[in-house]
Amino acid sequence: MKKLFVVISVAISIIACTTTDKKSDDQKSREDFVKDSMAAAEKMKLMNDTADFTNIQWLDSTSIDLGKIKEGKQVEVSYRFKNTGDKPLVVVNVSASCGCTIPEKPEQPIAPGEEGIIKAKFDSKNRKGPNEKHINVDANTKPSPSHILSFKVEVE
Repeated sequence: MKKLFVVISVAISIIACTTTDKKSDDQKSREDFVKDSMAAAEKMKLMNDTADFTNIQWLDSTSIDLGKIKEGKQVEVSYRFKNTGDKPLVVVNVSASCGCTIPEKPEQPIAPGEEGIIKAKFDSKNRKGPNEKHINVDANTKPSPSHILSFKVEVE
């Protein structure tokens, strides 16, 4: 009888913990969704408020040739830029033309006169032959808030 009582107690404890954890996860999901929604709204406001636009200068070429690499190798490409305006430069979004390329953007605003980097990693697995990939950059810049970066690579 004692064993049965202990087994039932343990089962109830496990179920209670699982239920509590699930509620916590659901609550976290809702909180993350709200935070992400607020961040997206702030970014949209920034992209539409031309009074906060600044200037960007690409310090390296926006089109890079990486040459030849062996299939399966991962390579990283970097694009340096400078905020040449008088407002903080905010990179709102970066996206790649293909899932084989994972771009990274600066998370913090770039102060006037400061430099930043946009990086991307290319996975050459199953990508034999010539490849040309594009990275779209959205920022609070004038005359255009959208920029296209590219790189070429030959996968052997």
